[in-house]
Amino acid sequence: MNNFEYKQAGNTKNAIELINNTPDAAFVAGGTNLIDLWKYDLTHPSGLIDINHLNENAEITTLKDKKVRLGAAARNADTAYHPIIEGRYPLLSKAILAGASAQIRNMASNGGNLLQRTRCYYFYDADVPCNKREPGSGCPAKEGYNRIHAILGTSEECIAVFPSDMCIALAALEAVVNVSGPNGDRSIPFEDFHRLPGDRPDIDNTLGKGEIITSIDLPEEGFSEHYSYLKLRDRHSYAFALVSVATAFKLNGNVIESARIALGGVSHKPWRSIEAEAFLKDKEATAENFAAAADLILRGAKGFGSNDFKIQLAKKAIIRNGLMALNPESQLPGALPSA
Repeated sequence: MNNFEYKQAGNTKNAIELINNTPDAAFVAGGTNLIDLWKYDLTHPSGLIDINHLNENAEITTLKDKKVRLGAAARNADTAYHPIIEGRYPLLSKAILAGASAQIRNMASNGGNLLQRTRCYYFYDADVPCNKREPGSGCPAKEGYNRIHAILGTSEECIAVFPSDMCIALAALEAVVNVSGPNGDRSIPFEDFHRLPGDRPDIDNTLGKGEIITSIDLPEEGFSEHYSYLKLRDRHSYAFALVSVATAFKLNGNVIESARIALGGVSHKPWRSIEAEAFLKDKEATAENFAAAADLILRGAKGFGSNDFKIQLAKKAIIRNGLMALNPESQLPGALPSA
């Protein structure tokens, strides 16, 4: 039996006070990952701070500068189907709907999606060593069965991957994460929110002690005309990505004015290559150029045996998704992009 104290926060300020005054407490919104971790005996919070009633963090609104703010407490499903998101940021809508199941998307919060933990088999098995659970204990995935594991940004300590679909689109869109804490408010560029494992794979992100995510800001440019989200997985639904790609272009005819490409399922954080995106600028949108960009994105990629196939799979996915982004209608069921 895990005994714990339950408290309901009335507002953001109250939530911060409660989390900082309750040792080893955790925030709970949808709870879709937290409860799993608890059931697997991987986390043992002494208290739960319920943040489901923070109405100020539950809205999706357009700001004066034409940016869009996603409340951290808004549900994934409500976000994906919101008219503003479907209309201005369809890449984000597609990515959210590719994740989990309808039931989970109805419960999961936007803030919680950013904070979910890896689904590495070894992390979830409390009977084996894992540097993400206990730093210094080892990483059996490197020499074990590692089919779902990382090929980019790995370290000697960890080869786990970050599982979110939503976050891959947020990375491509260059979102900003707004947080509040005991030292006030701050905004974190999405690129800087999640961490590579380094020598502290137990730390997933740069959120400070006692801080809470309040919202996520989307820039004015949503790449609503040329975009695609491709998720390659072992089954069509309710499966995490082996490789996923979020692609967005701004085109002038068939010439790329700007490009965004982010990968999921390959690293400890959403993976982008500014070098590859710069390479595509002012070039024609062709399979050959996408292949060259893929080589830049995957430079330094390394497999660990069971996941060696991911390197070639990722290259093919980048090329295919680039072609799909030229014509979003190609994403309809049964449609195939032309080479």
